[in-house]
Amino acid sequence: MARHYFGTDGIRGVVGHDPITPDFFIRLGFAIGSILVKNNTDKKIKHPSVVIGKDTRVSGYMLESALEAGFIAAGVNVYLTGPMPTPAVAYLTKALRSQAGIVISASHNPFPDNGIKIFSEAGEKLPDAFEAEVELALSQPITTVLPHELGKAKRVDDAEGRYVEFCKSTFPEKLNLRGLKMVLDCAHGATYHVAPKIFSELGAEVIAIGNEPDGFNINLDVGSTHPKTIKEATLKHKADLGIAFDGDGDRVVMIDHLGNIIDGDQLLLVITRALKEKNQLKGGVVGTLMTNMAIEKALQDLGVEFVRTQVGDRYVLEALLEKGWLIGGENSGHILTLDQHSTGDAIIASLQVLKSLRLLNQSLHEATKDSPLYPQVLINVETHKKIDLEKNKSIQDAVKKVEVKLNSKGRVLLRPSGTEPKIRVMVEGEDFEAVKNHAHFIADTVREVA
Repeated sequence: MARHYFGTDGIRGVVGHDPITPDFFIRLGFAIGSILVKNNTDKKIKHPSVVIGKDTRVSGYMLESALEAGFIAAGVNVYLTGPMPTPAVAYLTKALRSQAGIVISASHNPFPDNGIKIFSEAGEKLPDAFEAEVELALSQPITTVLPHELGKAKRVDDAEGRYVEFCKSTFPEKLNLRGLKMVLDCAHGATYHVAPKIFSELGAEVIAIGNEPDGFNINLDVGSTHPKTIKEATLKHKADLGIAFDGDGDRVVMIDHLGNIIDGDQLLLVITRALKEKNQLKGGVVGTLMTNMAIEKALQDLGVEFVRTQVGDRYVLEALLEKGWLIGGENSGHILTLDQHSTGDAIIASLQVLKSLRLLNQSLHEATKDSPLYPQVLINVETHKKIDLEKNKSIQDAVKKVEVKLNSKGRVLLRPSGTEPKIRVMVEGEDFEAVKNHAHFIADTVREVA
């Protein structure tokens, strides 16, 4: 039976520990490569190709080399981009007509972690079925193709320039960012060299922080998971707003000029409201189980249909494609605008928010002050065994007790983490103190079981 390596967002773990090791990545490259070769029905393509990008972790060099060797051994050509945002690799996969794109990254995790995300030739996250096929192929031995069938590797020298121009093309030509002073936090990650250039070239005055990666400082007290840093910098520089990305550039958090943190849910609402006002909204909006109830209510007030999916931008994408809609996202800052890109892109999402502010003729504060979020408390409970949340009586009794007290004016959500051995306990409602007490009550119950 094939071992399960993939979580909700690719494969992730601590470098040097199975499966984030050079030997596994050679096998992984060969496994994916073998599938690409097997599925290649176009006689004009002698060698399928794959684009490989990475974030700024020092371990990226090692894992990139291992993946490269595995693909070449399977007869696949490799395009190497160097450090590039995850969505940039999705774009370049399409632009270079490659059959797959690989990003070596652990996203917002600390530097000792690493992993991979895989994109299809359409620049979309791959479905569960492909991941299952890869896991099955990993159980097979490596049988290198004949010498004349080996793949080749090539560096994409103009990857940065291509992506910068692509991002700028998503912002209307008739608009610009002149007169806007912004702080940009690149999390010492994959956006460090492209993001400041994009916003500056569109006319903004950019103060960049978190743009000096050394291989070890990615996400270290900077970026979208540490909004305190961008908040302090925005207030210090008296900027109009601040924008913070995560380490691989697919999540974004913003700060208004007063220091208020504006999360993915609120940014999604800003984009939707502008599109609705300009009669450019196609269909509804997709959120997740974590989307704040206040956003759902605001969308209802706008007359916009809203649906929830499982947590994970891949599930948001699946729902958007199924419904033929264009806008969706998560409160963590993964925002998809499918009329601009095939995957969540923090830079492009930021540009869509800024475009919306220009169209609405509002500041970020003005556009978000009337859509306060319900208090939401999230507690991560470490677990040492697998727990069936649906069937555990004591946990379900605790949930029902809280739901009665919330009286339909709040929500309870329990779910296992896709990347860590933890149960995530989330409670939201109108009163913060009550919500906090409810969350701790359920978390304590889960701990007793765990």
